[in-house]
Amino acid sequence: MTAPVATGAGWQDVSIAGYRAHLEKLTLVVESCADARDAKACDPARVGPDDRVLLGNGVAAERRAVRYDWLRALLTQAQRKDSAAATGHVERDRDEEAGAGAAPPVLTTADLLNAALARLIADGQQAGSKTPAEPVNSRQRAAMEMVLAGREFRGLERMSPGQTVSEKVDNWLNSLFARAARLGARVPWLGGALVLGFILLVCAGLGWGLLQLERRWRTRLTAEVASPAAGAPSARDWQLWLDDARKAAQTGDWREAIHLIYWAAIARLESRRLWPADRARTPREYLDLLAGDDPRRTGLAALTKSFERTWYGGRTADEPTYRQAEELAAGLIGSAAGAAGAGAAQ
Repeated sequence: MTAPVATGAGWQDVSIAGYRAHLEKLTLVVESCADARDAKACDPARVGPDDRVLLGNGVAAERRAVRYDWLRALLTQAQRKDSAAATGHVERDRDEEAGAGAAPPVLTTADLLNAALARLIADGQQAGSKTPAEPVNSRQRAAMEMVLAGREFRGLERMSPGQTVSEKVDNWLNSLFARAARLGARVPWLGGALVLGFILLVCAGLGWGLLQLERRWRTRLTAEVASPAAGAPSARDWQLWLDDARKAAQTGDWREAIHLIYWAAIARLESRRLWPADRARTPREYLDLLAGDDPRRTGLAALTKSFERTWYGGRTADEPTYRQAEELAAGLIGSAAGAAGAGAAQ
C-alpha cells in the first residue's frame, strides 16, 4: 500500500538567512534518505513547513512563497526501494505521455533524489540574492514533474485561489488569537472584561430586536371588523373628509382645510387596516405606529408637522401650505390604494 502524501505542513515566515538554513537542512534530509531509503529517513514530515521568504525590510516588504510539496512527494516515493516493477511503472507512464517514438532514458528514484539534491543546492546558491528564484535546470524540473505525474500522486493539485485566501484568513485569525492570548496572560482581568462586554452587546442586540418585533406586531394588519369604533377617523369615509377639505379650501378657510385633509389621509390609512381604529389616538401616536422602514412614514411625518403647526401651534395657514398638505395626503392615499391592489393580486 502506498503511504499518503503530505500536501503541506503550514507556513513559516523566514528571512533570506532562514531560507538558506532551511535549504541546508533539506539537503541533509535528501542525503540521508538516499543512503537509508526507509520510512524513517524518507519521512515527508522532515521537510517541515513551507517558507514565506521576506524580501527586504519593513512592514511593506514583499514575501515570496516557496512550497516543498514536490520534495514531500519524492520522499514518499523514496521509501520504497527501486525495483524492476517500479522501473517498468515509470517507463509505462512516460510512454503514455510521450506517445509513439523513442522512449527517453528511465530515471530511477535514486536519480530523482540526486536531481532534488542538485536543485536544493542551486536554490541555496540563488538565495544569496534578494529574490529566491526557481531553478533554471530544465532536466531537474522535468524529473520532479515526472514524479508528480505518477498514479499515486495524481490527486496532488495546486491550491486554488479560494483555498489560498482561506489559508491567509486562517493564519490571520490564528495570529490574532495568539496575540490576544499573550495579552490576556499579561493582563488577567482583560479576558473577563471582554466576555462581559460581549454578553452586554448580545443583550443589547436582543433587546433592540425585541423592540422591533413588538413595534411590527403593533402595526400589523388587524382582522376585519364589521365597522370601526365610533369616533375613529375611519368611521367616516375618507372621501367625505377629502370633500370637506376641498370645500373649506374654496372658502379660503386654509386652517380648517389642512385639518380635514390630514384626517382624510389618516382615515384612508386606517381603512386599509394599517392599525386598529382608535378615537383617542394623537397625531404623534399615529406617526409612531408606522415602522421606521415604512415608505409612507416620511410623507405622514411631513403632513403631521404641517397640521400641528397650523392647528395646534397657531401658525397662520395659507393656500401654498394647504396645497403642500394636499399633495402629501394624495401621496399617502395613493400608496394605500397601491398596497391594497398588491395585496389583492397576491
